[in-house]
Amino acid sequence: MTQFLRDILRQPAELRRTLQHLREDAMSSLEAASCAVRLARHVFLTGIGASWNAALGAGALFSAGERPVYLIDASELLVTVRIPPGSVIVILSRSGHSVEVVKLMIKAREAGAVVVGITNFSEGSLARESDIPVVLPVSPDHGISVNTYSTLALAAGLLCALAADVDHAGLDIALAQGITDAERAFSLWQAQLAHTDWLLPGASYYFLARGSSLASAHEARLLWEEGAKSPATSMGAGSFRHGPQEIVTGALRVAIWIDAATKAQDIALARDLSKLGAHVMLAGHDLSEDDAELVFQLPSMPAGWQFLIDIFPAQFAAERLAALAGVDCDSFRLASYIVRDDAGLGLSGVMSPAANLREQAAP
Repeated sequence: MTQFLRDILRQPAELRRTLQHLREDAMSSLEAASCAVRLARHVFLTGIGASWNAALGAGALFSAGERPVYLIDASELLVTVRIPPGSVIVILSRSGHSVEVVKLMIKAREAGAVVVGITNFSEGSLARESDIPVVLPVSPDHGISVNTYSTLALAAGLLCALAADVDHAGLDIALAQGITDAERAFSLWQAQLAHTDWLLPGASYYFLARGSSLASAHEARLLWEEGAKSPATSMGAGSFRHGPQEIVTGALRVAIWIDAATKAQDIALARDLSKLGAHVMLAGHDLSEDDAELVFQLPSMPAGWQFLIDIFPAQFAAERLAALAGVDCDSFRLASYIVRDDAGLGLSGVMSPAANLREQAAP
């Protein structure tokens, strides 16, 4: 069993533990963060890499709750945005050490902005130096961000819910039930992936979604690139209809995350793609098995929260594709676990998996 797969399988337990931690040990920090968000004139939500993908899911929740935020990734926020007075910057970062995050905190301090830091490591710069740290005690992933991704997404979503005065008792029960129901489907999803032609090494993949599930589409693309060492494309399902469909061929693989609000439109999109010969995978709640070549049935989740679990099938798929392609999903050829340099690819920071684990624990 790969380390990647081990991290996927322990994810539901880590999410339930994080949910409990946020409602107990870290509740005062979460409440302080939500108060700062409610009082702010401007709220920025940011991250980089997988943490940025997690921010996309929470950003959709903020907009749905009538508290829209500025969604700008940390590298762009650092160099292109002048932070106005009265701002709160919510930064998501698993390590809290990435160069963009460290420099962004300096910029925020100079602008007089309040920094809310949601992070997985108490030793990181974000945990130590943010005005309101929200630290998630998650066991580190071996390499690819799995548990660190989904727990950041959970924490950012709960911050949004608290700022919007959502009844957290009912939400917590529904989230915990959805996570547990998804865990029960793990063996079925793995069996589906073991017997599908949708996974093909060297094929072109497009990942499409809307709303909060855009987080999963973009994270799936990153999983393909980091785990299967295979290029992929991710975008909004609506945007795909305005030109990119010209690339559709019989060899194309397309994954579509189905949101309840746009279910009819995107089922129609899936069927049209299938008519053109594309191989289509769907993930969503209460779907028909006839809607696509490969269908992952998801349990019910609170409105806007499907993104928390609909990444699970894509994680399994990336791990399976790596095996089919004969590549090592547990090591990075070029990427460093923490990017500490803001120029080039930082190739001097490339480390073995063992060194990655030591780096995660280092201050």
